[in-house]
Amino acid sequence: MNDTYLKSKKILIVDDEECLRSMLITILEDENFLNIITADCVKTALEICQQEKPDIAILDVMLPDGNGFELMDALRSFTNIPVIFLTAKDDIQDKYSGFGLGADDYITKPFMPKELIFRLNAVLRRCYKEDSPLIELRDCKIDLANAQVIWEDKILPLTAGKRYARHFLGVFEAATIHYAVAKIFGPLFFNSACSLR
Repeated sequence: MNDTYLKSKKILIVDDEECLRSMLITILEDENFLNIITADCVKTALEICQQEKPDIAILDVMLPDGNGFELMDALRSFTNIPVIFLTAKDDIQDKYSGFGLGADDYITKPFMPKELIFRLNAVLRRCYKEDSPLIELRDCKIDLANAQVIWEDKILPLTAGKRYARHFLGVFEAATIHYAVAKIFGPLFFNSACSLR
């Protein structure tokens, strides 16, 4: 599976230990994650999240001005980014608290760098699907991601019936246009070459 589109995601690391933040940056950069921002406390993390709009957060639980659970709760008031806890707190009650708040994963220290990368990639793949490709037909393109048709250099929005076609084509990309139209609108509908326009 090609995960290169995940490498551009902005990662926020929140930990009060500078050496751990540096180590995490090195681990992530070695895996070609280059869009990394850091914070050392709850207050700074909240400010950064509102300004920088990260795609995922890796949070420690024990922070100098609060804890990672409170931080995640505050984040949920304005963003729904995935959260991975990376912490020395390995008690089952702490894990319960993290997952109970909606954390996407919970990793305890010490950890193996490769395990962090495996889990990070899994969460990113689950939360951020690769952009849908354009489906190219004879004289038009269907942009599934933006629900529009590009025809003769014009951008046309898909109507409700056409959105059903978009769903159908997304599920059956190998279908011919005749087969797709017959399945969507019925076998007698395909009388006009411009019926999908």
